[in-house]
Amino acid sequence: MGRLFGTDGVRGRANADLTPELALSVARAAAGVLADRGGTSRPVAVVGRDPRASGEMLEAAVVAGLASAGAQVLRAGVLPTPAIAHLTAHTGADLGVMISASHNPMPDNGIKLFSRGGHKLPDAVEAAIEQAVAAGDSAGPRPTGADIGRVRDLPDAIGTYVEHLLSTVTRPLTGLTLVVDCAHGAAAVCAPEVYRRAGATVHVIGGEPDGWNTNDGVGSTHLRPLVEAVRGCGADLGIAHDGDADRCLAVTAAGEPVDGDAILAVCALALHERGGLAGDTVVATVMSNLGFHHTMREAGIGVHTTAVGDRYVLEALRARGLSLGGEQSGHLVFLDHATTGDGLLTGLALLSRMAETGRSLAELASVVRRLPQILVNVPVHDRLAVVESDEVAAAVNACQAELGEDGRVLLRPSGTEQLVRVMVEAPTQQQADTIATRLADVVASCG
Repeated sequence: MGRLFGTDGVRGRANADLTPELALSVARAAAGVLADRGGTSRPVAVVGRDPRASGEMLEAAVVAGLASAGAQVLRAGVLPTPAIAHLTAHTGADLGVMISASHNPMPDNGIKLFSRGGHKLPDAVEAAIEQAVAAGDSAGPRPTGADIGRVRDLPDAIGTYVEHLLSTVTRPLTGLTLVVDCAHGAAAVCAPEVYRRAGATVHVIGGEPDGWNTNDGVGSTHLRPLVEAVRGCGADLGIAHDGDADRCLAVTAAGEPVDGDAILAVCALALHERGGLAGDTVVATVMSNLGFHHTMREAGIGVHTTAVGDRYVLEALRARGLSLGGEQSGHLVFLDHATTGDGLLTGLALLSRMAETGRSLAELASVVRRLPQILVNVPVHDRLAVVESDEVAAAVNACQAELGEDGRVLLRPSGTEQLVRVMVEAPTQQQADTIATRLADVVASCG
């Protein structure tokens, strides 16, 4: 068996790579491993999903696996991933399970796991679960009779999460008009209500999930419909979530995209000004633009850099006692309010900053002066072998030497697909494009 867990849980094409049998095995293994580590023979698990049709099938398998291992199961239904993390902590559950492939297209699905307190699993726990899955039926408890787990619906799961989000809003968002793109995903069940109850005037696109249309031409990976909607209704901004609403990207009133770097900078500066940025330091990943680093340095804010993945951002936040971190892709973690990336919490923070300052999103986001950047996804047969190739390493070193301190080169394998991502930043877009193309050709030839 190959490695199950990528950068964000187990993911693959539903009913092909990610089968009901595998989902059941992962759930049984997770219940057993976390029960052993938590010292309880009957763990409690919260289970949620996004609206993908395959989620119904996989939810049934996950619930069966958990109950088979003796766990008590609380079904939360369709909710964002951060809602499941919050509810895991709120209910005191030992395990949270979210069935979603996040921003990936509908044929894919995934399983994300949270431990007690709503935290992403550390590598050692994931490895233990993988070992238990590989061991098959010989691993983990097989209770009978009254020791089999029971299943019930978690009452008012949506309401609990909505009230949690609204508790973070310190001033009404009255006077702000936004378009929210729910990606035909989990955000559709609560995002419009949250933004309206916070005081904003809200227009919705991507808010009609049918099981097949999640992320289909909408959401944070497809901003064009949001741009058109914002311009069409004269909104102050647009907010785009992904299928499980753990991301937030934005567009200005003029339709210009605002990425996670700029949103992170806006939020960091806001917290810094009121003394709420722990350690006067923000956590970002290696993908953050050099312009973001320059902005933070000029404001007297330190930046701690991690590998790509919100789990690594979270690990750094917790280990260093910090409060804010995020990714260019729109995953932001506000550790004072959440245990994982939360797109709705991020949207509320961005809107609150606009309400507090009276400034437009374009003006707020302009603090980050981005270096020209290009990201090329190169399909390969073995992404890990490619990034370990001596030929590829030599090409990367040559490109970095050419750029010197005026730019940078980053090469990394995708955590979920057979892709190698080539990122180049340079003083000019032409130079970035030229170097990225050259390096992508080398990666492709070695793939």
